[in-house]
This record gives sequence, C-alpha cells and structure tokens, in this order.
Amino acid sequence: MLPLKEKDKPIVQKLLSAGCCARCVLRFCCTRVQAAYRQPQQDTLKELQAFICNTENSSPQDSEASASTEENNKSHDAAVSEAPEEPPSKKAKLEPSGTDAQSEDGAAAVVKLADRESHVCVVCLGILQELCGTTQAVKIAEAVKAEKYEFDTLVLSVSLPAQLCVREHSCWLHVKKEVREKGLVLDKDDIIQVKEAFKWIMQGLVAKELGGVAVFTKSAFEVGVEFTHEATDSDCHFLASACPDCFRPTKNKQSVFTRMAVVKALEKIPDAKFLKHYPCPPTQPSSCCSPQGVQCLHGSVFVAGRYNKFCRSLPQTPWMIDGERRMESSVEELIAAPILSLFRADGFNFSSSGREDVDVRTLGNGRPFAMELLNPHKSRFNRVEMKQLQETINKSSEKIRVRDLQIVTREAMSRMKEGEEEKTKSYTALIWTQTPIQSEDIAFIDDIKELTLDQKTPLRVLHRRALAVRQRVIHSMNTRFLDPHHFYLGLKTQAGTYPHIATSVSLRLGKMNCLSGSENLRRHGGLTGAVTPARVGPLFGKCPGALLRPVMFL
Repeated sequence: MLPLKEKDKPIVQKLLSAGCCARCVLRFCCTRVQAAYRQPQQDTLKELQAFICNTENSSPQDSEASASTEENNKSHDAAVSEAPEEPPSKKAKLEPSGTDAQSEDGAAAVVKLADRESHVCVVCLGILQELCGTTQAVKIAEAVKAEKYEFDTLVLSVSLPAQLCVREHSCWLHVKKEVREKGLVLDKDDIIQVKEAFKWIMQGLVAKELGGVAVFTKSAFEVGVEFTHEATDSDCHFLASACPDCFRPTKNKQSVFTRMAVVKALEKIPDAKFLKHYPCPPTQPSSCCSPQGVQCLHGSVFVAGRYNKFCRSLPQTPWMIDGERRMESSVEELIAAPILSLFRADGFNFSSSGREDVDVRTLGNGRPFAMELLNPHKSRFNRVEMKQLQETINKSSEKIRVRDLQIVTREAMSRMKEGEEEKTKSYTALIWTQTPIQSEDIAFIDDIKELTLDQKTPLRVLHRRALAVRQRVIHSMNTRFLDPHHFYLGLKTQAGTYPHIATSVSLRLGKMNCLSGSENLRRHGGLTGAVTPARVGPLFGKCPGALLRPVMFL
C-alpha cells in the first residue's frame, strides 16, 4: 500500500485531474518511501485509483463499519485494489454531504485514469514514466561498459531541462490554494525533486545491470544522464521578460534558460504575475523528453615523484614562443607519455616545486613534481605496478630519470605548491674583478641580512608569465677571498629569486653602484654555466669603471 494519508486525497485528486503521472503525485504528497517509486507506475496508478475510490464509495455507515476493526480495513483495501476497473459508485454523489466538489474532482480523475498511461506527464514530461525503468537502465549500463572504465562504485547524476521547474511551480500553485483552505501547508521545498525520484528508481536497476556494483551518493566515478525537451525555450520565454536581470547571455551555454537562472526567476516573480503569463495547471505536452546519451567521468588521480634532468637542451615544459615550438621535447612530455598510456587518461596537468632553465641540469635527489590525470579510465595500481611504471619511464629516455613515483591525494599536491614559497635556495658564484682588491674590501657583504628586492619579470619568461614586480628576499650573503682578482660570493635566497639579479643588486650595496644588464643573464640553479658580464662602478669607492664578471655559479 502507498504511504498516503487522509490529507493527501485532495492533492491526489487535483494532480491526477491536471494530468500528472502517478510518481509525480507521490512527489507532491512528499512521499519519501523509495519503494513506492520503484514499483511499476501502472501499479501505483491503480493504488491511487483505489485510494480515491475508497473515499467516494464510503458512506457514513460504511465508514463506521470499516472503522470497527483493522482487519476489515485491510480486506476492503485489498478488494478495491483487486478490482480497480469498476466505476465509482454514484451513491456518494446522491447523499447530502459537504464533499460534492471533492467527489467531482475524484470522479474526473478516475475517468482519466483509463487512458492516463498513454499521456505524457504535465510536470516531469515523461522522465518518471517510460524514461525511467529497466529498458533505460540497460541502455545506461551498455554505454558505461562501452567506455571500459575500471571502478568499484559509482554515483548517478541526471541533468533535466529547465522548464520542469516552471511546470512544477505551476502545479504547486494549482494545489496550494485548496490545501491552504483545508488548514494544511504544502511547502515547495518539501516536494520531492524529479532527479531525486529518478535516482531512487534507477540506481538499483543500473547497479544490477552492471553486475551489482555499489551505487553511492559520493564516488570518484560518475555516470551522467542528460535529458532535453524541444519546448524548453517556449515554456520559459515569459520569464525573460518578467525577470530580465536573471538571464544573461553566456559564451558556453546554448540557451540562457539554465536551471539556475530559471530557479532564480521563479523565486523573484510574484504568484499573480506568474499566473498571468503561464497556465495553471500546465498544458498537456505534445512530446516527452529526449535522452541525450550517457556521459562517464572519473575523478582526477594524482601521481607524484621526483625527477632528475641530465640534458642541457631540454625545457621543463613545452617551449612555445609566438606559437612556434623551440625544442622537440620536454621533461613534462617524457614523464607524462607512459603515465597517460597506463592510466588511459584524457589529459593531464603537470606541476613542480620550482623549475630550472632549459640548459640547467637537475641532479641530487631530484625536483618534486606532480601530475593531475584527467578522467582516467584505470585508477587502481599497487606498489609493484607503480614501480614498473617508474622503470618504463626511466628506460624510455636517457635525458631524465624519475624516482619515488606514487599515487597521492589532492591535498598532498597542494602542500607541494604551498611549500614552494617557503623554500630557500643557496647559490655560490665565482666573481672576477678587473681592479685588484683585498679581503677587507669585501668584508661588509657578510653583514647583509634579509635584503628585500623588487624583482621584475625577466624578458626571457615574458611569453609565459605576466610582467610584474615581485618581492623576493636575500636572507644572507657571504664572501671568500681567493686572490686580488677573484672571490666567491655565497647567496641564500628565497625561492624564486633570480641569482643574477641577487648578485647584481648585492654589488650595489655600500660603496658600489651597479648598472647591470641582468635581464640578459641566465639563471643557473646551483650548477656550472657562463654568465654575461655586468658593468659596475665605482668599486669600493676607488676603482671607477671596474668590471665584475661572475665567472660561474657553482
């Protein structure tokens, strides 16, 4: 039996007369028993008929007799359910009572029940009728199997045309007045949503067709079902003139009548204005919704590790300038190719903790990196399989090598980026001076601490970074005198400080006035490499026009 109460009878009668399907009637009765939606809609329709006939066929004497025992109640309901085709008794109409109008509505509803199954629901437009059952579940399952995803659980999502909100609002206004007259309240938020009822019906059917896979409200694997209707714009068009501020043209949307925009407009429009422009109850639709296929999407999987780079002609990421590629490969591509193939992902996002120049090697423990794999079709790998993947990457090229390859969480990837600004880096530069110097001439540099720089974006990276001034800090500097023309300059800097800028600025301090061509210098992350000269002067107040040449960064 349906979990309906006496107060639901006027709602049932009103909605059936208006052309609602049986499941939409249950939604407006705020029925949350999922089993009631899962039973065949024909059976639900017959029970609703029995529910109405029970009221019309019961005289005062019958009511007293049926109320005498609970067993008689059950027997009477069963008898009515078994013979739903019998026409309602006219006795109730002849007896004087205060329910004449209600009986007329009930009779009209029952008369319509005979051909109700062939009509499209005026509210859900067929979503909870023929588009919601075993046949549709089989189609969804076949579409999922064809994509060849590997998954243990799934979540079912559904996208509906925006006009369903308009039609539901109209039906709600249709029954609200009568419900209020009976001293009851039907809040719109209490009505079960179409997509929620759809999921209650379809989740179990889809899971069965997929071999009993678990269906949850949250899962990394999402199966989406989309429905559209040809009359969406015509049903919603009046809202555009009534609430023009709710509808803004967008680049990526085919129609301005999105669900969010329609819901916002319905919240703003007064009931009287709505009823003036839209029929209540809604008119009978000429067609039902059309399914637009099934979309499968797996949540991102994150893979992290460390890489070493041994080649001086390999950029970290594809090097494109003015649409032209400068290098044939990159660290990113060499690492990503085997990973994409194994995970069968649609794409990826590569990130790392800092970056090195194209002609700089990365040695030692390697640079931390992480990849976000988009829509992977395979996502479950054990440690042995990840180790094999790591070896595959290392054998694919002699230019790079990866280590510690593993699957991580999104939070771990975020922590890598957060720590990037907190890191410090140490550089050592061998400096040559044209003018002879003594050790005491450079001693003041050792006292410099926490020097803040206003660092402009270098010309060499303007093709990928915005021109801006970013503050960086030189935490400390130290010198080691070698001979009258050479000394070592050590720098401990905040991550992101370009060492050539740090060097040129540090030489301005005290008695030095540096005119640096630093924008043309190249950053060398702690590794050997030639650097363009920088002209400075006067040096220490006694050597005007002296030339300092950072010979190399060590």
